[in-house]
Amino acid sequence: MTARYETHGPVAVITLDNPPVNGLSLPTRRAITEGIARAEADAAVMAIVITGAGKAFSGGADIKEFTTPAATAEPNLPSVIAMVEGASKPVVAAVHSVAMGGGLELALGCHYRVAARSTQVALPEVKLGLVPGAGGTQRLPRVLGVETALNMIVSGEPVKAEVLAQLPGQKLFDEVVDSDVLAAAVALAGRVASLRPLPRVRDLPVKHPNPDGYFQFARNTVKAMARNLPAPARCVDCVEQSMKASFEAGLRYEREAIMALTFTPESRALRHAFFAERATSKIPDVPAGTPLRPIARVAVIGAGTMGGGIAMNFLNAGLPVVMLEQKQEALDRGVATIRKNYEAQVKKGKLKEDKYQQRMALLSTTLDYAELKDADIVIEAVFEEIGVKEAVFRRLDEVMKPGAILATNTSTLDVDRIAGFTKRPQDVIGTHFFSPANVMKLLEVVRGKATAKDVLATVMDLGRKIKKTCVVSGVCDGFIGNRMIEQYSRQAGFLLEEGCTPQQVDRAVEKFGFAMGPFRMGDLAGNDIGWAIRKRRYVEKPGMRYSKTADLLCEMGRYGQKTSAGWYDYAPGKRDALPSATVEQMIVEHRRTLGVSPRKISDDEIVHRLVYALVNEGAKIVEEGIALRASDIDMVYLTGYGFPLFRGGPMCYADTVGLFNVVQTMKRFAANPLDDADFWQPAPLLARLAAEGGSFS
Repeated sequence: MTARYETHGPVAVITLDNPPVNGLSLPTRRAITEGIARAEADAAVMAIVITGAGKAFSGGADIKEFTTPAATAEPNLPSVIAMVEGASKPVVAAVHSVAMGGGLELALGCHYRVAARSTQVALPEVKLGLVPGAGGTQRLPRVLGVETALNMIVSGEPVKAEVLAQLPGQKLFDEVVDSDVLAAAVALAGRVASLRPLPRVRDLPVKHPNPDGYFQFARNTVKAMARNLPAPARCVDCVEQSMKASFEAGLRYEREAIMALTFTPESRALRHAFFAERATSKIPDVPAGTPLRPIARVAVIGAGTMGGGIAMNFLNAGLPVVMLEQKQEALDRGVATIRKNYEAQVKKGKLKEDKYQQRMALLSTTLDYAELKDADIVIEAVFEEIGVKEAVFRRLDEVMKPGAILATNTSTLDVDRIAGFTKRPQDVIGTHFFSPANVMKLLEVVRGKATAKDVLATVMDLGRKIKKTCVVSGVCDGFIGNRMIEQYSRQAGFLLEEGCTPQQVDRAVEKFGFAMGPFRMGDLAGNDIGWAIRKRRYVEKPGMRYSKTADLLCEMGRYGQKTSAGWYDYAPGKRDALPSATVEQMIVEHRRTLGVSPRKISDDEIVHRLVYALVNEGAKIVEEGIALRASDIDMVYLTGYGFPLFRGGPMCYADTVGLFNVVQTMKRFAANPLDDADFWQPAPLLARLAAEGGSFS
């Protein structure tokens, strides 16, 4: 059973019981309607309470039913809510813990609502590119007012019941309690059992002193903040209907909106990302119940930008951190940077002073490896050179306690080789944080050939605790993200040789939706980093061709923002990228040495050469088993590289375009004599799926 029925004297209690969050699956919806019908037919029952078992009232739609016929099969959620609302006996919602999406809509269909003070309520459908679909856009404005309701619907963010209960005139909750919410709801049900008529949210008026002006303001705001997403604007339209139309007409308008949005590429991309994020934790040969190693103390080697950012993640999670450096000055600088970061949060009101002090109290520093011996995990964040890594791991092998996890933050180096510097390769793993490590969501967890399953499971769990999106990668040069970005960057360089300027390439890619184009990204990260990697490539892979423009740039000392000169010019202390006449002249002269006459290149060609370079390399990574699934690659690019969320990631975008079309375009690129024809041969997986009419998903 997905819902239980019992009686508390004259009050029937229907308890949703569909773990983990009491999703409103078809069996659960049936159980609710059966419970209502049973209570209606029982003369001894005077009132009804609906609540949820465990740690949720209801999290809304059951994600296992998404995109299946069961999601809309009768009784669908609007039908369930109509039955609850039309009951002849009062129905009270006992809301606790979480009431999200359809869960909140179900509560709004009840005649009365009692909430635990800490309950989180939300209508998060907009995050899936949709509008609430069971009356949320029509009922919430009636109980919270237009502005509060629209803010919740457009943002999708949860709000605590105690916050909403303090709003003047709110009618969402009849009672907000600290104690047993079910007992309070049963007591309320007893008190209102004989009261008629039954109050219905649908009968409440919707008012605003200046509706036309407000909704125009809301549309302008949404257009500026979510220009590539249609759902927020449709949310505004739906809420406006709650004022302009009858309740039933508003429901029909909402239903038409959700049906139209369901088939948009943006909603498909957002839903893909939703499921992709949940899939990242599923590792076929590491069962969910794998025992975890205890992590109570963390060590970080390196107090630079990366090491300090990594340390902050664990301090934020309440874990003590000891940070090691070779010199006291380096430690002092690192601690000062951490303090500065926290103080900025305090100043902006994002962090309370006492929390700041608590976090800093968890941080200790040392110059002595021996003082790391009690740490349960140590993460090195030292210079990206194999000799430096070797010295660190040989020392760690000597001092760390048995069972401690030894993690490397390398972004490209061989984790198996690093593990070989120790006598405990089973305890070694890659933890590739992205900069700034205290901000970026992505954590590539690199599994070596000897990495123990419990080590992998422990690090994945630890990543969730520090609020990272963890994606497992196998060992290869660059892992998932950096291996792919190298091909993207190669294409960007070839485009310069053929006729583009850096700003033209960046502008086209940013118009496509990237947070930042490849040349602005290079200036931010430091062009010298890519230069060091290319120098290694010239030795290891002499047959791989690169544009020489990036090397010429570095030879001029133009490393990016840190030198106030890169692909762009930068005014001292500012990050505004200004076109550089010096760089444009360098590119012109380089073309002359190649004997290349520049040609006009469309934005469409720019975008697809860069994005399909990601797709082709991504297909190779999936086929080689470096990534467990194509959707993992999408999560890497959505959370670590600024790929536009509304396009779902490179592999999802390729599916949207159609893999047959992707391959045909790649064939045209291969015919370009100035490009790399070998690279544009479709990866075997891509070629096979395209021929079969298949997709990465």
